[in-house]
Amino acid sequence: MKTKSNKLTLAALMLTGASGAYADEVSFLCYQDSNECDVIAEMLPAFTEKTGHTVALETVAYDVIRDQLENQLQTDAAPDVARVTNLGGLNQYYLDLAPYVDGAAWETAYGATLPWFRKPGGEDAGIYGWMTQLTVTGPFVNVTLFEDAGVEMPGAGATWDDWATALMEVKEMTGITAGLAMDRTAHRLAGPAFSYGAKFFDDAGNPILVDAGFRDFAETFVGWHASGLMPAEGWPAGEGTQYRNAAPLFQSGDVAMHMSGSWMINSYADNITDFDWVAVPAPCGDGGCGAMPGGAAIVAFESTDVPEAAAALIDFLAMEENAAKFAAATRNITAHQGLQASGIDYADASPAVAAALSVFAANAGVAAETTPQAYTLQGYAKNFVIYGAVPDYLTQAITGELTLDEALAAIDADIAAKIAE
Repeated sequence: MKTKSNKLTLAALMLTGASGAYADEVSFLCYQDSNECDVIAEMLPAFTEKTGHTVALETVAYDVIRDQLENQLQTDAAPDVARVTNLGGLNQYYLDLAPYVDGAAWETAYGATLPWFRKPGGEDAGIYGWMTQLTVTGPFVNVTLFEDAGVEMPGAGATWDDWATALMEVKEMTGITAGLAMDRTAHRLAGPAFSYGAKFFDDAGNPILVDAGFRDFAETFVGWHASGLMPAEGWPAGEGTQYRNAAPLFQSGDVAMHMSGSWMINSYADNITDFDWVAVPAPCGDGGCGAMPGGAAIVAFESTDVPEAAAALIDFLAMEENAAKFAAATRNITAHQGLQASGIDYADASPAVAAALSVFAANAGVAAETTPQAYTLQGYAKNFVIYGAVPDYLTQAITGELTLDEALAAIDADIAAKIAE
C-alpha cells in the first residue's frame, strides 16, 4: 500500500514528466527579519524542478502578517501559504499536512515544536507547519559603552538586578539616553518576568498572569522607568497594544542594552559599525534564567485550492538538507532536532554572529530547564490575549495614569474576560 508521501512523490514525477501540465501555483505570503524570504526564493527553482509546481512568493512587512493576515483568512483574499509567528492563535485556519507528508519523519525531526501549532487538549496530532527557525529572547549589550564607562559587564548567572545596577552606572558615566531598552511587547517582557518567579499558568494549565512573581517584576519594571534606566521613547511612547521596536535606540548607541532576541543578530551584524556588541546570557533571578522561545513558521491554510502542492512546498523546505541550507544562509537556530545534534556549519558567519548564535541557543536550553512555562506560553492558543493586555496596562502604570495595583487588576480582568470569549 502506497503512503500519501509516496503518492506525492509519484505525482511529482508525473507532473514533471508531463511538463507541468497538471502543476499548481502556490501563493506564498512571506515576511523576513533579515534575508529569510530571499533565501527561500533561491530554493524555489529546485522545488519546481522536483514537483512541477510553481510558487508566487510575495515578501511583505511583518505588520502585514501581524495585523492583516487573519482578516485575509476570513475572506477570499487568503494566500495558500504564509510565514507566521502567532502559531497557536491561527490554528483554526491551518491545513493539516499529515495526509500529505511522512508523519513519522516529521515527528522525528520536529516533534518538539509540532505541539505549538495544535489545538489545546492533547488530542490533536496534526502536522500544521514547519518552524523555519527557533528564536530566543535575550539581551544585546554595547561593549564599547561599558569600556568607555569603565564598568565591568556582569557575567553568566548574573541577575537582572546586577545588570540594572551596571547599566545605570554606564548611563551616568557616558550620558547616554538610557541604560536598557526593551521592545514594547509582553513577549520580550515575559523572560525577565519568569526570572522574577512569574508562572503565567497554574498546574492545570490555566493562565494566572498576576501572581507574586509577576507583581514583583512589574513593580521593578515600572521602577526602572521612574529611575531613568529605561527610556521615555520606549514603552511610555506607545499606546494600547502598539508594538515598538527598540532596535533604533540600541543601534544609534543611545542605550547600552537592548532586550530583544536572536532574530536581530543578522541585522546588527550588518548595520552596526560604530561600536562592538555581544549577545549575553539571559539574566537570572529567583525564578530561573528566563527566555521566551519561539520563531517563525511556514503554514498552509485550509482555504487553499491546492492543498497537495502547498503541503509539498512545506515538506520540501523542511527536508534535512534544505533546513540545513536555510539555517546556514539565514544564520538562524534550526528547529530540526537532528541538525541541532549534529550542528550547523555557519562557515560564512563572522565571529560575532557565531558567538551570538551560541549564546541564544544556550539561552533556549537554560530556559527549558529553569522556566518551562516559557514553552507553555509559546504554544498557548490564546497567548495573543496576554501579549495584548500587558503592554496596555503596564504602560499606564509607567505614565501614572493608573496605579500599579489598578494596572495589575485590569490585566487580570481583561485577560480573564477575553479568554472566556
